[in-house]
Amino acid sequence: MTERHTNQPGAWRVPNPQEDDRVREWLAQPRVVAVVGMSPRLERPSRMVGLYLSRHGFTVIPVHPVAEQVAGLRAYPRLEAIPREGKVEIVDVCVSAERAGPIADEAARIGAQVIWFQPGAENPAAEERARQLELEVFSGRCILADHHRFFGG
Repeated sequence: MTERHTNQPGAWRVPNPQEDDRVREWLAQPRVVAVVGMSPRLERPSRMVGLYLSRHGFTVIPVHPVAEQVAGLRAYPRLEAIPREGKVEIVDVCVSAERAGPIADEAARIGAQVIWFQPGAENPAAEERARQLELEVFSGRCILADHHRFFGG
C-alpha cells in the first residue's frame, strides 16, 4: 500500500509527525472510546478498529443507528444515548465525511476530550467546530494503525 499526501477524504496519507507525541499520550493507557459507526458486519473496518481497541484494554462503546449490539457489545444509536457513567474520553468517527458533521457537537455535550476522524471521515468544518468546542482533534489518522505503530499489537 502506498501512502500519499493529500487532503482528500478517505485517501491514505502519512500521519503528521508533529501529532505523534499527543497521539502516543492518548493511546498509552486504556481509555473509554465511543466508536461512531462501528458496524455489526464482520468485514467492516470500523468493527475491526473497535475489536482491536477492545483486545488492547480499551473500553469500547459502539454507536450505530440501528444495531442494538455489535460484537457482543451494547450499542447506542447516538453518542448522547450512552449512559453518563460511561464517561467517553475519545470519540472515534468511522462514518462518511458527510455524516461526520454533527458529531463534534454531540462529542462536546457528552464531555469527550478527543475526537478522532478516521481516514474517510475527515470533515474540515466538523474539525474546526470541534476545536472551537475545545476538543482535541486528530484527523485522517487510523487509531488502530497508530496504536499498533507505537505499542505493537
